[in-house]
Amino acid sequence: MTTVSTSDAAYDVINPATEQIVRTVAMADAAAADAAIVRARGAFDSWRRIAPADRGRLLRRFAEQVDAHLEELAQLEVANAGHTISNARWEAGNVRDVLTYYSAAPERLFGRQIPVAGGVDITFKEPLGVVGVIVPWNFPMPIAGWGFVPALAAGNTVVLKPAELTPLTAMRLGELALDAGIPEGVFTVLPGKGSIVGQRFVDHMDVRKIVFTGSTEVGKAVMAGCAQHVKRVTLELGGKSANVVFADSDLEKAAATAPYAVFDNAGQDCCARSRILVERRVFDRFMELLEPAVQGVRVEDPGLDTAEMGPLISRKQWDTVASYVPDDAPVAFRGSAPEGPGFWFAPTVLTPADPRDRAVTEEIFGPVVSVVPFEDEADAIRLANDGPYGLSGSIWTNDLGRAFRVARGIETGNLSVNSHSSVRYSTPFGGFKSSGLGRELGPDALDSFTDVKNVFLATEG
Repeated sequence: MTTVSTSDAAYDVINPATEQIVRTVAMADAAAADAAIVRARGAFDSWRRIAPADRGRLLRRFAEQVDAHLEELAQLEVANAGHTISNARWEAGNVRDVLTYYSAAPERLFGRQIPVAGGVDITFKEPLGVVGVIVPWNFPMPIAGWGFVPALAAGNTVVLKPAELTPLTAMRLGELALDAGIPEGVFTVLPGKGSIVGQRFVDHMDVRKIVFTGSTEVGKAVMAGCAQHVKRVTLELGGKSANVVFADSDLEKAAATAPYAVFDNAGQDCCARSRILVERRVFDRFMELLEPAVQGVRVEDPGLDTAEMGPLISRKQWDTVASYVPDDAPVAFRGSAPEGPGFWFAPTVLTPADPRDRAVTEEIFGPVVSVVPFEDEADAIRLANDGPYGLSGSIWTNDLGRAFRVARGIETGNLSVNSHSSVRYSTPFGGFKSSGLGRELGPDALDSFTDVKNVFLATEG
């Protein structure tokens, strides 16, 4: 790993719970980005030739380094991103687990033998080269790992650009990679602006693939830029996921868990179930159950073990979220939040009369949820599909047939029945429609970091 940050520009990293400066980080310029890409291209030739077992062993050493520094990484994320300490520990552990999972991949990048006439036909999965990974600020550690780990396992080298707001854990992961024995130039962390460093990933011919997680608007621009160079791209973009609650479900459990499906990480989650669709005949009862659950969410100092929600990431994000809750907003009820320094926003439940209200249709990326009634199964599917996004969602029902019908009917990439789990490192993750392109995690991720090479060997004169 190489950490590069060469520029006269610098960025003050702010603790969102206190508004105090945590650290000042130098921002890379275009020349530094080009130099990092060139080094990664030079390291690719040797990294791809490391024996598969040895590459896997290096990834396991990296996982061990992360595990040994798990608490340090977690505390760093609390200070940098305002994540609760329990979440931050899970996130650091997720990086460790993803490294461990993909450490088995180098020895399992199987090709095929295809029966043909006149010889033997075999295929190989070849690495692409340099991969540029652009990471957002909402989950800096795990989303970084979802990009760089399978890329490295497949034999690629990686240049990673963390978000300007949250570069600290990525920079530390880069140092731990070097401590684990990952060769110089194989994994480079490059703090910088998206308009400069990210744009160089798009424009530089030596970058063969980009993994981007962020807004749909920026994702479209990345995709358009990559098209100019026929450059591969994986996109994980926005979401406005539905939490669909049928009358035959366990309403108590559905209501008790709903706040955590949207208010986790202060709602700054592309998978947040920020629309709760409730069958009309149990709507009032569900709202009665939901109110104490929302008011029970502990919004407090994220460093406390009891904290369940921390602050928003920045004042700009606070202003954006607040714009969805004007003075005349249809607020059903709110939770609580600390006063004083920090970008705190109380969990808020809206009941818009119009299902086309912007709070229902737009991604807020904050702790605001809209609850909307539906009439029947067909209406629930219609409402869930009403919008440009299709990333995640939940279905609550005790009818197995209905669970499968609705799951097949909702146009989204990841669904949970009677739960809110969406992401496991061993299963594919990605979106439909404007929520993205391609799949991360699970066995499918490796296909997007390799090309299939076909070789025919003649056995007849």
